[in-house]
Amino acid sequence: MYIFKFKPILKTLVWGGEKIAPFKGIRTEQHNIGESWELSGVKGNESTVANGPLAGKTVSELISEYREALVGTSNYEKTGTEFPLLIKFIDARQDLSIQVHPDDRLAAERHGGSKGKTEMWYVVDADRDAHLMSGLSKAVTPDEYVARVADHTITDVLHDYKVSPGDVFFLPAGRIHSIGAGSFIAEIQQTSDITYRIYDFGRPGLDGKPRELHTELAKDAIDYSVEPDYRTHYTRKVNEEVALVSCRYFTTSLLEMDRPYRKDLSKLDSFLTVICTAGKGEIIGSEGNRESIHQGETVLIPAAMTSVEFVPDAGLTVLTAFV
Repeated sequence: MYIFKFKPILKTLVWGGEKIAPFKGIRTEQHNIGESWELSGVKGNESTVANGPLAGKTVSELISEYREALVGTSNYEKTGTEFPLLIKFIDARQDLSIQVHPDDRLAAERHGGSKGKTEMWYVVDADRDAHLMSGLSKAVTPDEYVARVADHTITDVLHDYKVSPGDVFFLPAGRIHSIGAGSFIAEIQQTSDITYRIYDFGRPGLDGKPRELHTELAKDAIDYSVEPDYRTHYTRKVNEEVALVSCRYFTTSLLEMDRPYRKDLSKLDSFLTVICTAGKGEIIGSEGNRESIHQGETVLIPAAMTSVEFVPDAGLTVLTAFV
């Protein structure tokens, strides 16, 4: 088995910025790149292998060939050849629309058996005034929500956070949110591209026309509960894995290293994705496979590998995720 890298899928968006290409060390003629889909099993947007003898194969073709050895027994039984995570880098030059995602039940009912979308954000970089919105700051009824969208006061009832590199937010399906201008984010989520756009600040899309809003669809998808703080708090450590988020859809950790670190995967029964947010180094698999990694790259460690060693070059920071 190999350690896989994938070709990024770049998305030009009205709110996109200019950080993704230099961050990832790539050249592109595209402007307003808002998202780089690093590893995707979404139909029509499947990632293709960029390295080794299997270069050019899609992630679903890999799963078809390697099955449990690639994704783990439990994952293969649940999701078959569909890769269960979507991993992105997001660069917001402007505020993204205020939006919400349906849960599995609602997505299946409305969208032909599709999955819902639970996600998390890790702030990779942030401008001085960077911010984002997550969750309701006060209780509102569904009808009040509709009225606030109509009279442009929906932002008055949302938590607005000033953010810095390393901040983490967990966003279960149903939580209203928006990535704010100046935020550069790594996002880990379910394999789903269903978004209900609630409010878009009155701006036009790339075609010059107002973008469609989904006010009524979102009305039944929103979780109207209120929490005092929506930020995920953790203590940073060096050369020690720090748990960030654990839910039924993914488990994520942060690993900052200045010396080699070995991770035991023998009892995981899952693939491991590794998202490099800073530095560079090498990854050595249990079968002797070696692959370089640097800032902006994402690699997939197959479930068949029983361990992996990270060897930093001066320093290396990665996010890891499995299901």
